[in-house]
Amino acid sequence: MSMGPLDLLNHLLNFMAPALAVGLVLAALGPVFMRKKPVANTLLAQAAINTIAGTLALLIGLWFFGRDGKMASYTALVFVAATSQWWAMRR
Repeated sequence: MSMGPLDLLNHLLNFMAPALAVGLVLAALGPVFMRKKPVANTLLAQAAINTIAGTLALLIGLWFFGRDGKMASYTALVFVAATSQWWAMRR
């Protein structure tokens, strides 16, 4: 049985959902914990940077472990996204 385009889109969105959630939460809470002016001026830009970094961490975890859903991949997601947020607010 082959996967159709809507099935592929569903799988990709579900794969990226944790990175999107972590990216949005970090971007929203970043100014609360770090009072510095962010490099990326908008919340959407910060969330996009965090989401892209987190998705790359998940892709590397998928490549390394050969499957999705490993706790090490999610740990890397949080670490990479938090580092991205810290880097964006380091001024």
